[in-house]
Amino acid sequence: MHFYEPREGHGLPHDPFNALVAPRPIGWVSSRGPDGRLNLAPYSFFNAFCYTPPIIGFSSTSRKDSARNIEAGGEFVWNLVTRALLEPMNQTSTTRRVDEFAVAGLTPEPSRVVGVPRVAESPVAMECRLSQVVELTAADGTPTDSVVCFGEVVGVHIAEHLLVDGVVDTALADPVLRGGGPTAYYTLGERLDLRRPG
Repeated sequence: MHFYEPREGHGLPHDPFNALVAPRPIGWVSSRGPDGRLNLAPYSFFNAFCYTPPIIGFSSTSRKDSARNIEAGGEFVWNLVTRALLEPMNQTSTTRRVDEFAVAGLTPEPSRVVGVPRVAESPVAMECRLSQVVELTAADGTPTDSVVCFGEVVGVHIAEHLLVDGVVDTALADPVLRGGGPTAYYTLGERLDLRRPG
């Protein structure tokens, strides 16, 4: 077993932490700045956290545009990254001050409940209102630069072709997931069905 204590370094060519929590769903987050400028950015630390009310969230390694916009405006939209949208998603990961929708050739579609647009080309989107911003700390209470933005889902868009007998078929969407290393992404593989014990 390779063992390391993170504070002392991992001794490997690339930090393995991201690869071990894998594959990770991508938080492709659209937001609007106080000046009206749209922002669209992918976050690989993203997931769902609560059923009732439905809450999703993502972590930003610093208060980047998305986090600042969401704190100021109180709204954001999560957009599903599919195989067909992999390259446009990658284009939106730029750190330059640009209109990521335009750079990636994507269409900002007005949302139904919030004032932030969704990615029209994405087959799934969740409109969210900010519920919490949590500043992460180390175990000893030392602050980090990272913040987690949690949002209550107030509107959900699902492409009709993903509904099979009223149930979402995850594989039909062909979602892309983030792996470890600087370039690794994955799509879904084998489906396994298990029923929970009574």
